[in-house]
Order: sequence, then structure tokens, then C-alpha cells
Amino acid sequence: MRVITGSAGGRRLLELEGLETRPTTDRVKEGVFSALQFDIEGRRVLDLFAGTGQMGIECLSRGAVSAVFVDRRQDACELVKKNLTLTNLQSRAQVVNGDSLTFLAGTKECFDLVFLDPPYASGLLDRALERLTAPGFDILAPYGIIVAEHPANCRPGIPEGCRLRKTYRYGKIAVTLFRREGNE
Repeated sequence: MRVITGSAGGRRLLELEGLETRPTTDRVKEGVFSALQFDIEGRRVLDLFAGTGQMGIECLSRGAVSAVFVDRRQDACELVKKNLTLTNLQSRAQVVNGDSLTFLAGTKECFDLVFLDPPYASGLLDRALERLTAPGFDILAPYGIIVAEHPANCRPGIPEGCRLRKTYRYGKIAVTLFRREGNE
């Protein structure tokens, strides 16, 4: 698992041992960042269910202004910190060890780009989408983008105030991009 391009391009990232964490495959990651290439620089990123932190780290490497990484596992958070140090991107990052939905309920931050890749059978994807776009929370900026990884046979519903941008299929995995509408 490597950073594709940017200031940390080519650097190998550390991975968690065992099968509890399912890192995004290189093929999926390359496809996602090909679709997002003009939507990263200067943006505030949230990598929810961060795992290794590879999606947020790729954004920081490509010029995102900041990234927040959230994971409930302590070992995952420690690994994200190590990967941030390896890529020299720690000064623009914050790592939060805790429940992702609790983080969404309590944060006062607003993000331009949000990555969601929860455990597939957990039901957390739809709950996170609801919290991100709930009226009055303002977690997702106007015109912000949500990148949701999910099983190809189970596409999530369109979150309130968003429109479907596109769904990309990679065998049994799919990635759906949503864009929040502006405050017209």
C-alpha cells in the first residue's frame, strides 16, 4: 500500500495485521482519486472509519489543507499516526480514537470531502450518511463530496440535500460519490 502521488508520493504505508481491517485496494483507490483529482487541493478532509488512514493521507499528499482521522480501534489510530509521521504530514492532521457516529454527533467542524468505509455488514454507512447531512449539523460543506465504499450489490440511499454524482464498480466493491447541494 503506497501513496500514489503528491508530496508523499511513492511512500509505503504501514498496514494493520489480521483481518479485522479491510484496506481499500490499490485499484479502487486509484479509481477514486482519478475521479477526485480536481476536488482535493485546499480542502478539509474527514476520513471516518480510517483504518490505516490511507485515503486521508493521499488527500494531504495532494494538497488538502487538513484531515481528521477517526477510528474506534486504538491500534488503528496509532498506525495512522505512524503513517502520518512516515509521510511527514502530521502537522495538518488530527487523529481521533472513538466511535465515528459519536464523533459526527459532537463535532463542530465542517468538511469538504468525507470518506466513509465502515465494516460492510454493520449498517454504519447509512447511519453515517444520515448524520453527515442532518439539518442543523453542517458537517458537510455546501458542494462537499462524500465518498462511500460499499458492497457492489448494496448501494446506499441518497443522503438528504445531496445528489448522486456517480457509482464506480470494482468487482464486488463499489464506490458511490455524492455531492451536497449549495445553499441556493
